[in-house]
Amino acid sequence: MLLSLNNAIKFKAKAPFLLRSLSFATTKINLVFRNVSTPSKAANLTLTLTRRATAFTPSLFPCCGAAMATGSCFQVKEHIELTEIEKKIFDRLLNTLRHFNLQTQLRVAGGWVRDKLLGKECYDIDIALDNMLGSEFVDKVQEYLSSTGEVAQGLTVIPSNPEQSKHLETARMRLFGLWIDFVNLRCEDYSENSRIPTMKFGTAEEDAYRRDLTINSLFYNINTNLVEDFTKRGIEDLKFGSIVTPLPPKATFLDDPLRVLRAIRFGARFDFTLDEELKKAAACDDVKTALAAKISRERIGTEIDLIISGNQPVKAIDHICDLTLFWVVFDLPPKIEPAVSEECYRLSAAYLDATWKIIQLIGSSSFDGEQRRLCLYSALFLPLCSATYKDQKAKKIPAVNYIFRDSLKRKASDAETVINIHKSLEKFLSLIPSLLLNEDNQLTEVDWGKEFVDVPVTSKLRVLTGLLLKEIKHFWRVALLISTLLYPTDIDCTQDIIDKNFQLDKRKDLFVSVESAIVKLGLNKVWDLKPLVNGKDIMNVLQLKVGGPLVREWQQKVVMWQLAHSSGTAEECLDWMRETHSKRLKME
Repeated sequence: MLLSLNNAIKFKAKAPFLLRSLSFATTKINLVFRNVSTPSKAANLTLTLTRRATAFTPSLFPCCGAAMATGSCFQVKEHIELTEIEKKIFDRLLNTLRHFNLQTQLRVAGGWVRDKLLGKECYDIDIALDNMLGSEFVDKVQEYLSSTGEVAQGLTVIPSNPEQSKHLETARMRLFGLWIDFVNLRCEDYSENSRIPTMKFGTAEEDAYRRDLTINSLFYNINTNLVEDFTKRGIEDLKFGSIVTPLPPKATFLDDPLRVLRAIRFGARFDFTLDEELKKAAACDDVKTALAAKISRERIGTEIDLIISGNQPVKAIDHICDLTLFWVVFDLPPKIEPAVSEECYRLSAAYLDATWKIIQLIGSSSFDGEQRRLCLYSALFLPLCSATYKDQKAKKIPAVNYIFRDSLKRKASDAETVINIHKSLEKFLSLIPSLLLNEDNQLTEVDWGKEFVDVPVTSKLRVLTGLLLKEIKHFWRVALLISTLLYPTDIDCTQDIIDKNFQLDKRKDLFVSVESAIVKLGLNKVWDLKPLVNGKDIMNVLQLKVGGPLVREWQQKVVMWQLAHSSGTAEECLDWMRETHSKRLKME
């Protein structure tokens, strides 16, 4: 039976509040926090921090052995500084309390408090209420704003969904351009035979202990302007960079298994250390089974997208691999061909690592956010690029499509783009030698699915490269970067990649050289090239009354002619069409 919340808090409350002294040369800084052992015995606590270099070291908090062992220190702000927008929002909320004579305590919960203390901006404001539902309070705010002539925007209520570990009803509204979420403080109890808890109003302390991580369990009390640390270690773990759960980690993860991925994401994002007990719990079979069965694939996909789009995707994916969660998260379709090795995830992580490092060397200006995101996905799933499975109609479907559409529930365009990038690699690899030397005679044979009988030999490189770029458009630099991981094709670099012998400078130089060659060919944004002649012109030359496959075939030929004759005019193109068509008729 899972540990009940009330018993867990009683157990945690017995932990002593330790004093320790440090011998570092220090500068005293006084912070005011509200450290509450029980709701009825609230007291203001002046916390003395010592500063060594630029880091703050608390001298009055339970000692965190793991954090102290790492020697990591992170600067924590002396107090939360509100922006002008935040002041206006909080003023409206407090005025609502006064207007209706409400005794409600308003607390900003979780990530906003954490980020503010770390000196980072945060626009994700979650308000926790101690004595009413979020929807009830939002109605009060709306009524108050109406009385002052202001209009509340975007009011909505998101219902709870316990089956998917979404235990709380959430009310939302928009104030001064920011979305604000309102929920009630909660307490959860589990019966012996159910994984779905009984929800009821809880105290701030009970709510704090039900949070995913101690660094996310901090509150900012809007009524008192104080930071509240009910677990008595949120500030310390923030300062020492520790990812720890308020309650025993296995119970926390079984309550909501998505917390495993959140712990990994926050650990990577802030460069914090995952607690050893947390890692053991995350890797245990019970938690992995719960993550696969209990959490919707949409929620898993959202977390992975945040990881890939974040500032430390490699570190996060490495954690997923080390905790043996890779195939739980990136679930494969049944009967995949060719069979995928169990250790394939190591190669996926290595390709991601190499790609991330090359992007840093090249410079972020070469890729926008969307290109970078899909570049990293392309690298992560590169070992699976040739894997397929059969759907219900026995049609072969790329395994990567299954991962995006079923395992992660991401949008279809993400799957299509990554699959197109993978499909383009063989063609790109065949072009690289010629692009490096700017010689058409270096072209290797690849099935392009088109005839090139009318293309001059001296223009073939430009035509082939242009056609490839027209296929993948804005993502051609992504395809080029992924190609550098596989070049040259006559040498198997797999083991070097796994061993992280990336030869980064060599691959970066290869990327820059090929990119420069493509730009010199005048092919950047070639997909925007407008045809010199249209379908009607083609029908006139061919003397056709209706369109059809023959017109589409000639439209492709016109594109190739334009790529081969970059300065050609519409009249010259029509003359070429008439001449070519006439020759074909004579041969027939």
